[in-house]
Amino acid sequence: MRDMTIKTFVERLLRGAAVGLATLLAGAAQAAAPGITASSGGTSTFNLSAAAANISQPDGASIYSWGYGCVSGSATHAPAAITGGACSTMQIPGPTLIVTQGQTVTVTLTNNLPAAAGNTSILFPGFNVTATGGVDGLLTKEASVGGTVTYSFVANSPGTHAYYSGTQGDLQIEMGLYGAIIVLPSAVPANCVATQNDSARANGVEGDFRHATAAFNHAATCYDREYLFQFSEIDPKIHRAAQDIATCNAGPGITCPPNMNTVETEPYKPAYFMINGRSMPDDMDPNYAVQYPHQPYNGNPHMHPGELVLLRVIGQGRWQHPFHEHGNHVRVLARDGNLILSQTAASDPTQTKLAGPLLFTTTTTPGQALDGIFQWTGKGLNWDVFGHRKAANGSDVDDPCVPDANGYYTSNPAAPNYYEWCGDHNKPLEDKPFGQVGSGGPVTLPDANIVANGPWYAGSPYLGGEATGRAVGSTPIPPSGTVANSPTDEAGFAYMWHSHNEREITTNNIFPGGMLMMMLVDPRAFTIDESK
Repeated sequence: MRDMTIKTFVERLLRGAAVGLATLLAGAAQAAAPGITASSGGTSTFNLSAAAANISQPDGASIYSWGYGCVSGSATHAPAAITGGACSTMQIPGPTLIVTQGQTVTVTLTNNLPAAAGNTSILFPGFNVTATGGVDGLLTKEASVGGTVTYSFVANSPGTHAYYSGTQGDLQIEMGLYGAIIVLPSAVPANCVATQNDSARANGVEGDFRHATAAFNHAATCYDREYLFQFSEIDPKIHRAAQDIATCNAGPGITCPPNMNTVETEPYKPAYFMINGRSMPDDMDPNYAVQYPHQPYNGNPHMHPGELVLLRVIGQGRWQHPFHEHGNHVRVLARDGNLILSQTAASDPTQTKLAGPLLFTTTTTPGQALDGIFQWTGKGLNWDVFGHRKAANGSDVDDPCVPDANGYYTSNPAAPNYYEWCGDHNKPLEDKPFGQVGSGGPVTLPDANIVANGPWYAGSPYLGGEATGRAVGSTPIPPSGTVANSPTDEAGFAYMWHSHNEREITTNNIFPGGMLMMMLVDPRAFTIDESK
């Protein structure tokens, strides 16, 4: 495959090739859960604004929107390892607020929306909020145009939470006034199981892009990577109507509406479906990319085999979205910061275990947040994803696989096949092999020179650039005419993560687009750098 970005590759992949296993090269953007922090001892103080700006869509549309943002100079970006952090006075979603359990959180909101938009506010569901200043509203204190209002609460519940406007919600949330709060546990679980990346981080091989080592004070919630995904939609008719009122100039024969009450929010017909304020393929560009000044967060998860990936999912729009994570199910940890637990034994009620469901799709309910763990190990594929070979006497030609008590190779974190499922070690992919991998595999691969060639070819059916060199023969993998993967190339497996509602993986009814991204399982030889 020629050197290209993930975004370029996926555009080509989705437009003309149905490839399940993709070799994706280095230099692409990764995701994480970037946000802002303002911690000082036992308090966190944020100064936010609500303002108008235009956001972009992959079809070239510029959509007039409203969003929360940062008052100049008020933000410290987290995690610190992610470079280029930015927070304008308006962004979609609003700034992700990173706080710690037990802290007093104070948020002062300045209303910089157009005069016709009227008052605005913020709701913090799940917290006992005290509001001061501003004017009385239906659900909370509101900031009038040009005014401020302050909200204070104790962040007593860890996990992922939503925040959004409590004023004329059918319009203001649709326009983009929503965001997320991540509450970190006040204490790391004492019996936290060692996570897969600990040794790599200790040796300086991989950076640490987590906000914490566990989502909750419970050993089963420890994780290696974390990603925040906020799902929303846009009905451009509503946005155009709001823009017409906001920019109306009174004159002879022209009377401008005094407020937004005439904007029709039903019937609701969204044309744009977004993850973290962007539609595919824009969501696979870097965090804080300059071409999206009001859409700073991306959606592009990466992982190594065996890692525990914390997914923070929030439904911020009006519709439910059946989001499907290919590669494995997701074990739900909590909803709206409430751990789902059960008693392990009536004789010892202090012992609890996780009781959340294992979900095929993490359906996003409007206003609800979900925390879950995703893991990919390759177990059950019934073939050696690392392309290992077996000698005639049955011994290993390449890397060994010594199973631990759970059947995985975990004794050597530096091995390229660390966390391999040993039950599939040395099992061939091909039933009638043309390479050097043995015989009796579950499938028969056609000649790759006939089926696919050049930049359309995925590169290798194996995980890791060095695996390509093992599985060669009379018909090489990759075929002649392509650029073979070096051991340090990404050479990962790509899995689509997308809405199972077909309309929602389009942009203005054109596929591909919308709520779609790629999750990449990268080999251990490839360092995942989420600072880009």
